[in-house]
Amino acid sequence: MAALLALCGGLLWGVGDFLGGLASRRLAVLAVVVVSQAIGLTGLLVVVLLTGESFPGVGALLPAVGAGVAVLLGITAFYRGLAIGAMGIVAPISAAGPVVPLAFDAAHGSIPTALQWLGIALILVGIATLSWERSSSGSARLATGTGLAVIAALGFGFYFVGIDAGADESASWAVIAARATVVTLGVLAALATSTSLRPPRALLPMLVAIGFIDMFGNVLVAEATTHGAAGIVAVLSSLYPLVTILLARLVVGEHLSAAKRTGGFVALGGATLVAAG
Repeated sequence: MAALLALCGGLLWGVGDFLGGLASRRLAVLAVVVVSQAIGLTGLLVVVLLTGESFPGVGALLPAVGAGVAVLLGITAFYRGLAIGAMGIVAPISAAGPVVPLAFDAAHGSIPTALQWLGIALILVGIATLSWERSSSGSARLATGTGLAVIAALGFGFYFVGIDAGADESASWAVIAARATVVTLGVLAALATSTSLRPPRALLPMLVAIGFIDMFGNVLVAEATTHGAAGIVAVLSSLYPLVTILLARLVVGEHLSAAKRTGGFVALGGATLVAAG
């Protein structure tokens, strides 16, 4: 059951990321993030109110607020990267996020296992393969979206650190606090940059879908951890970029060279080893 729930959660994350990337090609990234996150936040609030889970207090949720700041930067960079670059390049690089909590744990005395060191090495090799491409003149250059994908990975990684600390009293309220932070800061950023948050009517169903798909993905993964080992859940759910890559190939006809495809699978394999360790 844990494996099935984790795989289904990863599947939903991959679909949501693909739709987020598509929407960001037609709408300001801030609008995509704020509207979809607000929809997901509403759904989570309904779930928590129906289950009657008690509020743990503001102090207990402060780390989750920090997680919200991190994920706002991460998801904004991620959607923008998916919009301007190849999804098959951006998605695998962003999956390197688990390296951040691993480094955080190492700084507090928890040394990575040999398997995790191997995973880190594979991630670096995969990112190096994905990041570089040949320009029309034959010179090497960074692939479009690479820098944004790295920022996304860092943002997602610090989100894991913050949400882990903030979920000690209540995982549900920690996620709500993080999402509320994303929406609040996103609205403020939109006001500061005069970015409209009103989506075209034609795109509203897609944004609703992104919000609910992401929310249900999080619920399934959280539920999976109650049925089996967290390590197994982390490994299986971390395969979400495969879904994004496959949809990019099937729906928008994105094609990567054999070397890029290999680099993507190597990076994903490394992320899986880091999560497994």
